[in-house]
Order: sequence, then structure tokens, then C-alpha cells
Amino acid sequence: MIGLFKTAVGPGNMELRKTETPQISASEVLIQVKAAGICGSDLHIYNWDTNVPMNPPMIVGHEFSGVITELGANVEGWSEGERVTVEPTYSVCGVCQYCQAGFYNLCHQRRILGFWTNGAFAEYIRVPAERLHRLPETVSFKEGAMTEPLACCVHALLELTVIQPAELVVITGPGTIGLLALQVVRLCGAEAIIVGTGADGERLQVAEALGAMRTIIAEQEDPVQAILDITDGFGADAVVECSGAAPAANSAVQMVRKRGRYTQMGLYGKPISFDLEKVALKELQVTGSFAQKWSAWKRALSLTGKNMIDLKSLITDKLPLDRWEQAFSKLNEKKGIKIILDPQGPAS
Repeated sequence: MIGLFKTAVGPGNMELRKTETPQISASEVLIQVKAAGICGSDLHIYNWDTNVPMNPPMIVGHEFSGVITELGANVEGWSEGERVTVEPTYSVCGVCQYCQAGFYNLCHQRRILGFWTNGAFAEYIRVPAERLHRLPETVSFKEGAMTEPLACCVHALLELTVIQPAELVVITGPGTIGLLALQVVRLCGAEAIIVGTGADGERLQVAEALGAMRTIIAEQEDPVQAILDITDGFGADAVVECSGAAPAANSAVQMVRKRGRYTQMGLYGKPISFDLEKVALKELQVTGSFAQKWSAWKRALSLTGKNMIDLKSLITDKLPLDRWEQAFSKLNEKKGIKIILDPQGPAS
């Protein structure tokens, strides 16, 4: 089969290679990948500014859906031909305090598909059966590949930040995560304002169509002053930082109200300068959110199965795997929103 490999450490160093179709263990299944989304963390891998441990050479990709083509000898409750999506957690220790409490996304021994074992930018992938989730009948493979980023938003906003009705939430960064976060916030009965840059014009238009109360282009309007004006000087109830851009972090602690909540979802890939004193002076509740767990996946799939989240509007391109360079280049230039790679066929 063909897979897109990170061949070595350092910027670039990615190429298509022929490799053997994976051999599964007794507790694994083989998935024919039908759709695989490019995540911001995949761009970090390509640019090599990631803080998530990786072990190249490695097939990249962890947002995907597909069809079960082979079952391990000990796998029960699943059948060949079932449509599935898969949690990217390949393995955890299972015995540490985080695993025991259900927060296996924080296990020190967690190994992630596309980082520490071969990922989904390939025709086939082997995965542990315990990480499988059935796709609702109404959800396409392309939409199913977006379950992982949606589960990240569910974990961040419903399980950690706990957005309340009638609150005002500011989201910095109108990429896939920011636009999914917007929809989750709206489902909670809260209002959302999206902050982006001049390069985010198309994405901010989508944000408005998805129900954003307002969008702000940071180069054209001071987002901090705008939020203070809207809230009579108090600030937003919560700010969710999805951009992974240092200026957004410092703006966030200025635009959130005293005793408000600040949730960090975006990854910077390096240390940044951050006005931590405002956390004390404003008695802020600061939450980090990394990846997701089973409960977030269950709720995310329920939302998509009931058509409560618009995923179609976020999918701007579907390209065959051999056009991966075009896809990565486009996202590095902040063009498009979610680009799906298809390892099985031509662009559609």
C-alpha cells in the first residue's frame, strides 16, 4: 500500500512511500481508510514545531473514518464491512491515576496514531478494537473523519469549561476547531464572537453563517476594546483560544471578565510570552484541554447523528493522497478550512 510518511525529524521530510499492508494482532482490526482529515497538529509535524512526542519514520494522520476489512481473533461485537471512526489513542498504560480516572488522554505512556504508531494517511490502518466507534447512518465518511476534532471541542467546552446558557464566549481562531467550538457554544444557548486575522476572511464568513454573534478582524479592530465595549467594560464570560498564536493568548486574558474562564485549546509548539499576572488579578479559571476521551466521542457522534452540528460547511476540499503537498501548502497559507485526503480514489 501507499502511505504518507514523516521520514525524519526536522521541517519537511514527508513523502509518499510504498509499505506493507499492516498485520493485525488478536485484539486489533484492519480499517480501509475512506477519508482522513488534515489536523493543525499534522501541520506542526510537517513544519516540525510540535511538542507532542513523535517517532519517525511514521505514517502521519489521526482524523479518519473507514470500513472494517479484517478482525483479530479475539475481537467481538464487530463485523467486517461496518462503517467506523476511531479514537487516535493507540495505547495507554491502563493503571496510572489518569487512566483509572478515565482521563487516559493524559496518560504519560499514551501513544497516538500518526505520532508513535502508523497513522491514517494510508490505504489501511490497524487499530485496537476498543477504540472503534460506529458511524451513524446519516454521517458520511468525510464527516466521520471530523469526529475527532469535534470530540476535542466537546471535551473542552462541555466537560471542562462547561459553557452556560446566555453567556458570551469569545473564540480566537476561526479554523476547524474554532468553527466547531462556535457550534458547540451555540448549542449550549450561549452567544459567540469569533476573532481572526485578515487572512481569515473566508473562515469568518462561515462563522457568521454558523451563527456567530459577531466576527472581528484583529488588524482592523482592537478585539479587546471591542469586547469591553460590548460588555460595558466587564469582558466575556469565557474565552476559548483555538488559534495557537501568541498574540491571541495575551488578548484573551485581557478580554475575559474577572472570575471568568480561559480555556487553551490551540497549540503553539514553543514557549510564548504570557501575562500570567492577570490570572491572579482577575481570579481567572484557566483550563487547558488536550485531545479527548470516550465520553466526548460518544456525545460528538450523538450530535452528528442527530444533525445538530454542521460539518459539511467546514469541508472545503477532498483530494487524493498523492496531492498531499497541495493540501498542506493550502492550509499553511490559511486557505480553506478542513481538507480531507482520500487514500482510495481521485478527488471529488
